[in-house]
Amino acid sequence: MLSVIRVHLPSEIPIVGCELTPYVLVRRPDKNNATDDIPESSPLEGYFLRYRWYRVQSDKKVTICSVHPTEQATLQCVFCSKRKALVAKSYHCSPKCFTDAWQHHRTLHERATAENGNEEDELVRYNSAGAGALAGTLSGSMSNLNIANNGPAPFYPSNITQKNGGETFIEVGGCKTYTPTADDIGYVLKFECVVANAETKQSVGHPSTILTSRVIPAPSPSPRKLIPVNGADVMGHLDQDGRIQSAGSFTVLSYNILSDTSASSDHYSYCPPWALSWPYRRQNLLREIVGYRADVVCLQEVQSDHFLDIFAPELDKHGYQALYKRKTNEVLSGSTNTIDGCATFFRRDRFSHVKKYDVEFNKAAQSLTDALIPQAQKRTALNRLVKDNIALIVVLEAKFGNQPTDPSGKRQLICVANTHVNVQQDLKDVKLWQVHTLLKGLEKIAASADIPMLVCGDFNTPPGSAPHTLLVMGKVDPMHPDLVVDPLNILRPHTKLTHQLPLVSAYSSLSLVRPGMGLGLEQHRRRMDLNTNEPLFTNCTRDFIGTHDYIFYTADTLTVESLLELLDEERLRKDTALPSPEWSSNHIALLAEFRCKPRTRR
Repeated sequence: MLSVIRVHLPSEIPIVGCELTPYVLVRRPDKNNATDDIPESSPLEGYFLRYRWYRVQSDKKVTICSVHPTEQATLQCVFCSKRKALVAKSYHCSPKCFTDAWQHHRTLHERATAENGNEEDELVRYNSAGAGALAGTLSGSMSNLNIANNGPAPFYPSNITQKNGGETFIEVGGCKTYTPTADDIGYVLKFECVVANAETKQSVGHPSTILTSRVIPAPSPSPRKLIPVNGADVMGHLDQDGRIQSAGSFTVLSYNILSDTSASSDHYSYCPPWALSWPYRRQNLLREIVGYRADVVCLQEVQSDHFLDIFAPELDKHGYQALYKRKTNEVLSGSTNTIDGCATFFRRDRFSHVKKYDVEFNKAAQSLTDALIPQAQKRTALNRLVKDNIALIVVLEAKFGNQPTDPSGKRQLICVANTHVNVQQDLKDVKLWQVHTLLKGLEKIAASADIPMLVCGDFNTPPGSAPHTLLVMGKVDPMHPDLVVDPLNILRPHTKLTHQLPLVSAYSSLSLVRPGMGLGLEQHRRRMDLNTNEPLFTNCTRDFIGTHDYIFYTADTLTVESLLELLDEERLRKDTALPSPEWSSNHIALLAEFRCKPRTRR
């Protein structure tokens, strides 16, 4: 007969919107131990596993800290407590928690005051008193507080079981997997698994149970806006309900999502473990990516198993077709299933797939060494050049037109390159060689067809570097300091470091926006480097802040309509960085809206 040996949850803390799937170890009659699910619809030897989820409610109400959602609140901001919209942000677990978050928290007050001018005197009084006066110790026990974020008390079913100690167990789920809801915030969940007879439906033996930590709300960052750069006077929010997009335009997203194998607590100790866990990050990333509603999505650091099991099927539900190229594994160790790569998705109702090109820089390195490197130096050269990086190039055909009648009568093709360049900062020659190799491949495609080009990805190189200069200038000054690093002489002669594609960085268009064309324009410009016309950062960790991600386009065939707003350091919570509970990668997503320029008859 079946018997449950052990159950446990891989997730440390339950989060609203993130699935909970316990690990159930079962002794079966036909083998020693197994973790297979045995549902009622497919009993084994006349038995099946019955699952139940319960919300454990107590007479004692608990309020959760708005900064550290795993902690119980003990302090409340007086200013926020009087404003309905800010109540959820008013709770703190300790005086240190409040003072550490004060610089970020103060912006909430400033926004509230800007929206309600009649409260200015009160705000000044509190601010002049300092942070200490804002934190009022909560009087009485925590049971006197309302549950943060819960809203009105929900209606519960009548078939609840009262337990000892004033606890009430409310059944909330009957499957092995359960997704916490807003009603569960602040409560512990109980999972119960028991063997049941398939005929009588009666339980056999004692159930195995586990208790979770208290359910915490999923952080929800403010939606990022689209900034028009073509003279339009509309700035729209990106959300699940859609957004304003003019006929004939299309959007492209580029995002390094940070693979699970790279998201270690050693590297990102400032990020709470629950927010760094893959079950949480995958849900948060999917919610963010789908919310942008981009027509073309270029993702980097997508593990092979995550592409097959998560991203391809989930984005398929939203109308996307998927293409993938895994990094080669001549250097990378471990299971090939966890090696990451580049994934490109496109909306089936907007594009159709024409052709795919896989670029393996390892193969290019082998060809280069065979042709140029003396035999005695070949092993050393390969050790330097072979880094497993790749690029994925996709040619798509647009299913929409830029105007009622295309005067050329030709179908509209678009070429999208998605790449992740080598990360090692001391290998400047390898980075430049990889970018140059990719550009030469794109030149061949451009020579065979009149086709707009987009080059997206994580180039692991800052604005002004030799690879960036090559991309946007078409050449590199022979005196560029990056060219000093060339132990294999693969960059010589420097005159060969050229290409003919008229590439422009999409985000440089922000510098062209005229004053008065949009609210908050100056704020957005402050997030740009005025010397390079690139974002101040697309990658922000505790140890590094800078720009490594770009969307380049051919300016003779495409124009930029709008851009996704950038983040600034103030918007990232004080004393933290990326990834964070709000943003689940160490990079930020970039998105640009393009329009193909009308063709002329030839």
